[in-house]
Amino acid sequence: MAQAPFRVLSKSQLTSEERARHADLFRELTSLREGAQGHEPGPGVADDPFAGSHWRFPPDQDITIVCSALPQDRLESMPYSDSDAPDYVDLYRFGDLDALLELHGHIRAANPLSQVRVRTPAEVLPDDFTSHLVLLGGVDWNSITAELLHRLDVPVTQIARESDDEPGGFVVEADGEKIKFSPTLRREDGREYLIEDVAHIYRGPSPLNDKRTVTICNGMYQRGTLGAVRALTDVRFRRRNEKFLHRRFPDEGTFSIVCRVKVFLGAAVTPDWSTSSEDLLHEWPV
Repeated sequence: MAQAPFRVLSKSQLTSEERARHADLFRELTSLREGAQGHEPGPGVADDPFAGSHWRFPPDQDITIVCSALPQDRLESMPYSDSDAPDYVDLYRFGDLDALLELHGHIRAANPLSQVRVRTPAEVLPDDFTSHLVLLGGVDWNSITAELLHRLDVPVTQIARESDDEPGGFVVEADGEKIKFSPTLRREDGREYLIEDVAHIYRGPSPLNDKRTVTICNGMYQRGTLGAVRALTDVRFRRRNEKFLHRRFPDEGTFSIVCRVKVFLGAAVTPDWSTSSEDLLHEWPV
């Protein structure tokens, strides 16, 4: 409304909340049109489980999930990872397989008109870089995550794990200080057990195509990555976490959260950002 004559804004000028509302209105109008033409109307906005979701993208825009790849020495120790084996399993090449399975189905369901591709970092094609990029896994096994973190203006860096015995962590810059957040492990009977992981979730315009987005879901361990994904896919928590994001970052198309992911009896527990402030370690922009 700042300029005259008044004009319709392009989608790239809308906030993430406005784009989600745009998609909701489009589905509602399409449903009404189908009803007027005598077709069975589609579900209304109130019945749409993905309304307002950060995993809902505009129709017909490609989405590429880049999942970390298992190193070759890990693959060689696994059965059925040899492509010449009769029972070869192609998906074993992915490092964060739990997170990939959870997220791929969710994105496909939320974006039925979009092409959704899954790649390892080595398989990414030039056209994939300019689609909506979703990155699973961190700097250890996902070179695309490592490269984009260097290019993004976000005050979060990841300290790689030098070995399986080194937990690494995330370093954030706040008020001129650097603070490191590391996973919590417990040693018992000569073994280490993961008690609490640390995860990073980032969303913002892509530095490779400002009309598309980059989303990073990254933990120091695989269960941290899974927890980062489930924060916005878990049916019991995703709506309250989405509401928290819209309330906390109402005018921002970019946000970054570093949070705890509790591990209970070996299972990643979905973080609740809306009520459990102790799970939130760092939020940006402030």
